[in-house]
Amino acid sequence: MEAENSEVAALVEKITGLHAAISKLASLSPSPEVDALFTELVAACVPSSPVDVTKLGPEAQEMRQDLIRLCSAAEGLLEAHYSNMLTALDNPLDHLGRFPYFDNYINLSKLEHDLLAGHVAAPARVAFIGSGPLPFSSLFLAMYHLPDTRFDNYDRCSVANGRAMKLVGAADEGVRARMAFHTAEVADLTAELGAYDVVFLAALVGMTSEEKANTIAHLGKHMADGAVLVARSAHGARAFLYPVVELDDIGRGGFQVLAVHHPAGDEVFNSFIVARKQEHISTVGTIGCSWQHECIWTTIEGVADGEMSFK
Repeated sequence: MEAENSEVAALVEKITGLHAAISKLASLSPSPEVDALFTELVAACVPSSPVDVTKLGPEAQEMRQDLIRLCSAAEGLLEAHYSNMLTALDNPLDHLGRFPYFDNYINLSKLEHDLLAGHVAAPARVAFIGSGPLPFSSLFLAMYHLPDTRFDNYDRCSVANGRAMKLVGAADEGVRARMAFHTAEVADLTAELGAYDVVFLAALVGMTSEEKANTIAHLGKHMADGAVLVARSAHGARAFLYPVVELDDIGRGGFQVLAVHHPAGDEVFNSFIVARKQEHISTVGTIGCSWQHECIWTTIEGVADGEMSFK
């Protein structure tokens, strides 16, 4: 126990130092300094660890919450950078491997599909909430695992959706025709949620425990009975990178947990929970959550607020 406590203390000290260094950065946009710090942070958090973030003291909890916020902002900027870079190339889908975490998304989409397949046979419609400017998750599911499924991608940022549309526009017609993008706050999604067989909730939709719980309660109120939720979460030291989805909040939201996956080694970064919306469950909750990515306020010609989709 003493050795375990020492390991946790050393890890928290290291992450606290990295948080301090990241907090001093003039910008979180990709650069050699930014890339080096976040690479070191990921390397510290990915290995299996006995740390339980719920047992951290108030100071460490505050540091962790701010670090998640910084990771979210940096991830949004990183994805926007690579989305712009890829769409400037001929045949951008041939170059997706340039993205530093490409393998993570390939593995994650396969893991989620394989676990989901045991509970949902070929969903007709899937929603991905918090899709961002580089929608690898729904794109890989559409390309490699669910060839007949329609995907509706939701993000609150129209600029992120514009970037995503340009990238998906390079896919073949069979994929492109099944991928739609909508600009909306999750709190504004109500009746449309009832149309989906599966709803994916991105890891950075809901930055605090309260926001995450309220998001799940909102989905439980409006998703169809029997529909499946796939909520991305974090476990161990990876909870310094992403918020944790509590199983109690899944239950209170009106869902029955079907499966929980915590990654082994570095196969993927996120844990995920598969849960089914139970029948005749009434849930009450308000919502005010942060989305997956900070909105990058630049102008893209031809991109406007509102729904955007390929026809």
